Amino acid sequence: MTLVDRFLKYVSFDTQSDESTGLTPSTPKQMIFAEYLKKELESLGLEDITLDEHGYLFATLPANIDKEVPTIGFIAHMDTSPDMTGKDVTPRIVEKYDGSDIVLCAEEKVVLSPSQFPELLDHKGEDLIVTNGKTLLGADDKAGIAEIVSAMVYLKEHPEIKHGKIRIGFNPDEEIGEGAHKFDVEKFGCEWGYTMDGGEVGELEFENFNAAAAKITFKGRNVHPGYAKNKMINSIYLANQFITLLPSQERPEHTTGYEGFYHLIGIQGDVEQSTVSYIIRDHDRAKFENRKKEMERLVAQMNAEHGAGTATLELRDQYYNMREKIEPVMHIIDTAFAAMEAVGVKPNVKPIRGGTDGAQLSFKGLPCPNIFAGGLNFHGRYEFVPIQNMEKAMKVIVKIAELVASK
Repeated sequence: MTLVDRFLKYVSFDTQSDESTGLTPSTPKQMIFAEYLKKELESLGLEDITLDEHGYLFATLPANIDKEVPTIGFIAHMDTSPDMTGKDVTPRIVEKYDGSDIVLCAEEKVVLSPSQFPELLDHKGEDLIVTNGKTLLGADDKAGIAEIVSAMVYLKEHPEIKHGKIRIGFNPDEEIGEGAHKFDVEKFGCEWGYTMDGGEVGELEFENFNAAAAKITFKGRNVHPGYAKNKMINSIYLANQFITLLPSQERPEHTTGYEGFYHLIGIQGDVEQSTVSYIIRDHDRAKFENRKKEMERLVAQMNAEHGAGTATLELRDQYYNMREKIEPVMHIIDTAFAAMEAVGVKPNVKPIRGGTDGAQLSFKGLPCPNIFAGGLNFHGRYEFVPIQNMEKAMKVIVKIAELVASK
């Protein structure tokens, strides 16, 4: 199987995760894909293959060199985003893309156009794998899985490339923030790893958001609206008041780079009770802590104005910026940087405006920066991946293995 064949096979599996189930994996269909991958890894002759009851699949490519070399790992996730269906993905390949609009679905008038997605023009002349406009593609992160497996096959077929022991790990539930929760770092047994889960070619990421989730519940008082004067308290208006207290410029649609935000992700309510849900994000730990304190202050302000118990806050941390765990071992970034340059890829070090399994793994003792997998426009029908991007990512994996063994 070629890299492309492998990817097209992988996206035929529906592996959408679901945060509401409380299970790991969160959906049984992820385990079906894991079982398929396990059989494939067995047929390819990898060793120490284990698939646990939670859907974590590990395998080993043994060293082909006598000297002591650090064991490194490559990791990708099997699930696709809950934001859009991943069932019956029907990809097609647009060969030698010419820079024009790509009609994904004529009947629904779904068009992938450079006027909306100018990054398409960076890939003129390349071969793009696109959707049929009705599902996501699943390059996030089946491109990463295909690249890792294909790199292991390449190393097996080219014994002249010397490398140490390499571990590969495929996990469920990254898209719901739980990919690393039951990842057994000790069993994986690596000095460090890389997640192959980034976007555009050259991306190399070792900074991510600090993240928290906030839920504020507002209590109202419902009475007959005809006789409500001085009695009714409408919790929907309380929720609305709270929303307006947060700075409007500190929302996702107004921020970029290292700028943090408060993101209103849900609102439910009636007169009696309303809840608003936020996610809080910032790269800077001190600013992150201040954002959480601001939430607490505003809830206290609402209670001072409307009476104790009017608003209650549930606040929980989700994950932290991995930079503090990567900085003491910056040689792992240097290696990835050198590998990219060696295969003709210009490294682009940038902060992740999101999270990654690698962040949680770094805090569990496995330093794990993130490398591009090559896809773009994740989590929706406009997702696409240039085949050339995937080929470059695979070459980077091979080159990292070679460089680690040559030191």
